[in-house]
Amino acid sequence: MRVLITGINGQLGSALVDRLRGFGSLIAADRSVLDLSRPQEIGARLDALSPDLIVNPAAYTAVDRAEEEFALAYLVNSAGPEALARWSSRHNVPLVHFSTDYVFDGSGERPWREDDPVGPLNVYGASKLAGEQAVRAAGGASLIVRTAWIYAAHGRNFLRTMVKMAGEREELRVVSDQLGAPTPASLVADVLANILERRRADLPKTFERLDHRLHLTAGGETSWHGFATAIVHGLKRRGIAVATHRVVPISTAEYPARARRPLNSRLSITRLQNAFSIAPPDWRDLLDAELDCIAPVAGQHAIRN
Repeated sequence: MRVLITGINGQLGSALVDRLRGFGSLIAADRSVLDLSRPQEIGARLDALSPDLIVNPAAYTAVDRAEEEFALAYLVNSAGPEALARWSSRHNVPLVHFSTDYVFDGSGERPWREDDPVGPLNVYGASKLAGEQAVRAAGGASLIVRTAWIYAAHGRNFLRTMVKMAGEREELRVVSDQLGAPTPASLVADVLANILERRRADLPKTFERLDHRLHLTAGGETSWHGFATAIVHGLKRRGIAVATHRVVPISTAEYPARARRPLNSRLSITRLQNAFSIAPPDWRDLLDAELDCIAPVAGQHAIRN
């Protein structure tokens, strides 16, 4: 099986490449191979690559910048996936497309289910929703995997930012009224690989039984403030010298941003648990594993400074 993975330089794409190496013959595609901002070229590119399965984590993810670069956001997050899905449908090739909790409006007091009403608050979320709709409209064997609060020991993400700031600032001010489940890219890759390996011969029927949508995050929940506090404490437990003495909770209103953020980013993983008997670990346990990877680098940085 020839497996095409897009966006391989991103944290999720990189994790998927690492985890799916044994699943088939990998086609690891960066923008030079497959550029979602040029949807008119995607069909010919796929003809040449001839994949048997497409996994698409590539996305425009600059949430605030998307408010101005909305045309580019829609190209990458909607028109590009639409071209992938149409080709996949014509050639009977299964497609796994990644999306986000930002398709919801962030209201309510419970985790969002796959079939809950959508209502994005910003351009990024709207562009990702448009991509979901285009993929479903193409009518092929597709699975839309929504996830949230993705991070990794490498790349640009909240974990890396907090590690850097903890080494420089005595006080961190972090939003405490947005709730979600911090989710390592490696967990998403592991769970998807598990599903693909178990249902390799039956992917179209599997995707149909899931109503073509699946939520995938770590277990548990916290706020960005809770996540930041756990990161700082985790660094200290590993003997990393940090400057931070206080992690102060603030409201979303105290942290102005160009794009509105959802307050409730919790995604229900009940469908994942029921369909595959997969119960992702609690976010705290997963953070420990990522901190174990990042601690040697963080320690060297602290020594140099």
